[in-house]
Amino acid sequence: MNNSILKFERPQNEPIYGYLPQSDERKKLKEELKRQSSITIEIPLIIGGKEVKTGNLGKVVMPHNHSHVLATYHKATKETVEMAINAAIEARKAWANLPWTERAAVSLKIAELISKKYRYLLSAATMLGQSKNPYQAEIDCPCEAIDFLRFNAYFASMIYEDQPKSENSHFDRQEYRPLEGFVYAITPFNFTAIACNLNMAPVIMGNVTIWKPATTAILSNYYLMKIYKEAGLPDGVINFIPGQGNVISDAVFNHKAFAGVHFTGSTSTFDNFWKIIGNNIDRYNTYPKIVGETGGKDFIFVHRSANVEEVAAAMVRGSFEYQGQKCSAASRSYVPKSMWNDLLETLKNMISKIKVGDVCDFRNLMNAVIDEKSFDTIMSYIEKAKASETAEIVIGGEGDKSKGYFIQPTIILAHDPHFASMEEEIFGPVLTVHVYDDDRYEETLNLCDTTSPYALTGALFATDRYAIRKGEEILKYACGNFYINDKPTGAVVGQQPFGGARRSGTNDKAGFHTNLMRWVSPQAIKEMYNPPVQIDYSYMSEE
Repeated sequence: MNNSILKFERPQNEPIYGYLPQSDERKKLKEELKRQSSITIEIPLIIGGKEVKTGNLGKVVMPHNHSHVLATYHKATKETVEMAINAAIEARKAWANLPWTERAAVSLKIAELISKKYRYLLSAATMLGQSKNPYQAEIDCPCEAIDFLRFNAYFASMIYEDQPKSENSHFDRQEYRPLEGFVYAITPFNFTAIACNLNMAPVIMGNVTIWKPATTAILSNYYLMKIYKEAGLPDGVINFIPGQGNVISDAVFNHKAFAGVHFTGSTSTFDNFWKIIGNNIDRYNTYPKIVGETGGKDFIFVHRSANVEEVAAAMVRGSFEYQGQKCSAASRSYVPKSMWNDLLETLKNMISKIKVGDVCDFRNLMNAVIDEKSFDTIMSYIEKAKASETAEIVIGGEGDKSKGYFIQPTIILAHDPHFASMEEEIFGPVLTVHVYDDDRYEETLNLCDTTSPYALTGALFATDRYAIRKGEEILKYACGNFYINDKPTGAVVGQQPFGGARRSGTNDKAGFHTNLMRWVSPQAIKEMYNPPVQIDYSYMSEE
């Protein structure tokens, strides 16, 4: 029995390694990159803690060298998905009843293992499998993954501590029960940390998950799964099920014990899931929790009072880091006419210094986009701009997929503010700029607000305080994360809770207690000390 009352202190964010030349961390990372590049591993399903091999194999390749196979993986079948669901339901019985502090201890141990023992393993796997440079891998996994794990323990303590007031006559309390069933975690390719959190946020609150990792992130995700087991996460609490999406989803969404979905991915996929869940609603034991972060058409809006160099740096970093493959990446910008010529020259100078290539060459700021389908989609927007009379390529515009899926940083000038690349999500290293007349600031703010169906992130650059206030007012619902004089990417756990609304998701804010609240089903309990024995009330007495 544990009679202690614990409250976890607010953690510090994980320090970011710099990987400077001659540093020990740079040497260790390069050694790990070399080791992983020299082997090909076999990745099984993990169900109830056991490895399961179906014999139906797929390949994990380097996006920047797509002939290089890093791993083969076994794909789920309908039968193995059913096995995973049964294993999760069985594991829930003990996990849901475990004191929450014991679950938090597992989360904190995972964080420490990633920080100290497996930092280079996960960084290298993220670099090679998802084509990230060392800095982008570092801020993703380990750092953000560690932050999620540590801050979630702190946020959980806040939730469990929040209790109703009791009167002298009775004792009131609230139990925060896990959901009555299992959670389906569908994770994206672009952040290993998101894959970690989409599972571990429900898990720390006592839930169990069926995990479908993105095919293009299976390597790093598999290593995460092995770390969970080493940290003492009981078998069956998380079940690792790579494979074809419709095979897995069909089994999950048709099961009566389906209790929630935690999703990051495309808007169209999330829309489809919502419809399927709605159609199946009478099958389920409970109304499922639907939590998702989807698309974005993130903006940088520039006022004439802004600093040109600051705007240019934000555009380059916000649009082209990790090849623009962040949900928060800047994809459109509105620039005043008086600034455009100077800004364009500054951008040309900055972008001319960007090197694009292999992740193992640390001089490269940019690497490859994730796969051929993505490459072709991005290039189709570039070709559309080249052929258009209302848009033009002013920087970049080249791509080559012969060895890796490389696209040069590209800026499109759209004379038409409703040109396709101003409105549609591209998810690549393409920024589209529309130049507006300086005296149409407020009008163009309204244009920015109404142009896109998404509302994830946005940035406003200005030094004029009245202009900033006007931007805050008009763009209030245009994004869930709003940055003033900063790029619209790089949300930090515990500092900028992340998520957007409109067509960008349910805005439950990953990296905050509001997300964890979605994974509990509260129960209010009242215990009466001296229950009444009469049915009459005092007002019923005679005059």
